[in-house]
Amino acid sequence: MLIAKTLAPDPDVVILDEPTRGVDIGAKSQIYQVIAGLAAQGKAVIVISSELQELIGLAHRILVLDRGRVARRQLPHRTRDPRPRAWPSDTGRFDMIRNFLGRTGPLLALVLLFLAGSLLSPTFLTSENLLNVLTRSSVIGIIAIGATFVITARGLDLSVGAMAALVAGLSILCMNGLLPMTGAVGALILGLLLAFTFSGAAGLVNGGLVVWGRIDAFIVTLGTMGIMRSLITWMSDGGSISLDFALRGVGRPLYYGTVLGIPVPVLIFAALAILGEIAMTRLRFGRHVTAIGSNAEVARHSAIRVDRMRMATYALQGLCVGLATLIYIPRLGAVTPSTGMLWELEAIAAVIIGGTALSGGYGRVWGTVAGVLILGLVANILNLTSFVSPHLNGAFQGAIIVIAVFLQRRSTSR
Repeated sequence: MLIAKTLAPDPDVVILDEPTRGVDIGAKSQIYQVIAGLAAQGKAVIVISSELQELIGLAHRILVLDRGRVARRQLPHRTRDPRPRAWPSDTGRFDMIRNFLGRTGPLLALVLLFLAGSLLSPTFLTSENLLNVLTRSSVIGIIAIGATFVITARGLDLSVGAMAALVAGLSILCMNGLLPMTGAVGALILGLLLAFTFSGAAGLVNGGLVVWGRIDAFIVTLGTMGIMRSLITWMSDGGSISLDFALRGVGRPLYYGTVLGIPVPVLIFAALAILGEIAMTRLRFGRHVTAIGSNAEVARHSAIRVDRMRMATYALQGLCVGLATLIYIPRLGAVTPSTGMLWELEAIAAVIIGGTALSGGYGRVWGTVAGVLILGLVANILNLTSFVSPHLNGAFQGAIIVIAVFLQRRSTSR
């Protein structure tokens, strides 16, 4: 009733002080819809609330007040801890250092790896070696960008490696079959479209089972990983599926081509990273994904279509896998049952190293890019030096995931 009276004169600015305190869930939902409607009409809505979860779902910008002063300015996608707590205005020196490392940790790690690589190997800083690292990292990086959105929305996809192998096998078979009818260029173009179709459909299957089937994402994607890996093994009869030689020359520029000396996979990865960062930080899609990861119920009451958005993140993950697969196929010209093995580990490791919260509610694409480069540099240094066997690269990645999640939990608990 009070809100209705406030809105009767049709004001341009609406200030609501604890609008949902002492009301039931149904009334809260109606209030959230009213606030979302006012914002959609272009009106300025200021909500004063002690419930951080509520503000994450509603606000475009959050100001934290302490003793009458603004202690912190936040965007919802930067709100790391969804639990309400007081932020002091005078943080200690230790907290300042910890916050600084949390924001810039991946970049500092990259600098340290560059220093270590340059000291351990004389060939590390050569342009050929660095471009090789960037090119190899681009395939995993493209997949990791999709994984950033899935994990930010409190999801998980363990099937990306098997999905890449299956999509590659299906695409090669289709392109080989279309070659006599459409020629090499036509078969390649149709193969590109089919790869996106297969991967997008696979992502939607994962998303549908999670969202509509109400099955835990870990179980769903673990199961689909086994199914897809078995299918590609059956299709190849335990061997390999090879791309026709007439198509290899046409598709070779997708992996080995350059533009102004920069490899094509690196350019594609960079463009996708820029688009992903814009989507995560500037567009409604990113804000909604972050709100869902923080608290899906609050996001639902804030008029966000939670199920549709979660489905969209899994579909995006599938499309990223399809794009990465198209770049990877010309590298070897064939696919085997072991193609894409442990790609899910590398993608998740890159996302977590970059600072995205595994529990959801906070994600940063630029951090994922840094995480991908960190993993690529670690593998490269292991290959260039003889201190540790490069076969232990997977052990390093697994350890990094465990340590990164442990540090995230410690930071959140404080």
